[in-house]
Amino acid sequence: MNASLIVVAKKPEPGFTKTRLCPPFTPEAAAEFYGCLMRDTLALAGRLPGVDRTLAFTPASAVDYFQKLLPNGFRLTPQEGADLGERLANALAHHLKRGYRRAVIMNSDGPTLPLAHLKEAFVQLDHADVTLGMGHDGGYYLIGLKQLHPELFENIDWSTARVIPQTLEICRHFQLKVHRLPEWYDVDVADDLKKLRRDLVRDPASAPHTDGFLKKWDKLSA
Repeated sequence: MNASLIVVAKKPEPGFTKTRLCPPFTPEAAAEFYGCLMRDTLALAGRLPGVDRTLAFTPASAVDYFQKLLPNGFRLTPQEGADLGERLANALAHHLKRGYRRAVIMNSDGPTLPLAHLKEAFVQLDHADVTLGMGHDGGYYLIGLKQLHPELFENIDWSTARVIPQTLEICRHFQLKVHRLPEWYDVDVADDLKKLRRDLVRDPASAPHTDGFLKKWDKLSA
């Protein structure tokens, strides 16, 4: 294997997880919902052939929780760093230093992402320095590299609409060739939830844990 796929995840905690989805969910339901998103995203990653897979988790104290849900074929490693930028950079650096020629790191709350987008992220690294999954909200859902460029993760206004513009500006400054993947969404706010529901109507099997949670929630809320 010369390619590594890293999924970043955090332990669901009521009151700290998916808080922008409260309402419609309660804090407890929002945490459970994210757990379903995460499991389905890991299943998606597991369907990508030809890559090694790692789940990078936080906090480090949650190792027992993640060991219990870790799918076959995944490694488990704690995230390291004071903020999101450091954690992303450190995870990518760790895998590239191990000899992987291509490394892609992705979020864990977009389970209906087309598998073709993940494949494209790796394939296009044969021609580009950076592959970037364009989020609809100004962030990115994945970033792929074949050589670490730590400046891509420094002085970024994380969790804002400025993430992609700032990242692209850094790429221009350092003359890095970028391949932009098709736009997709994380499930963070009510509008994202509507998109997710539409996708699940078309293909509920694409995210069965998430689909089952929403159907159960709808019955309880009726």
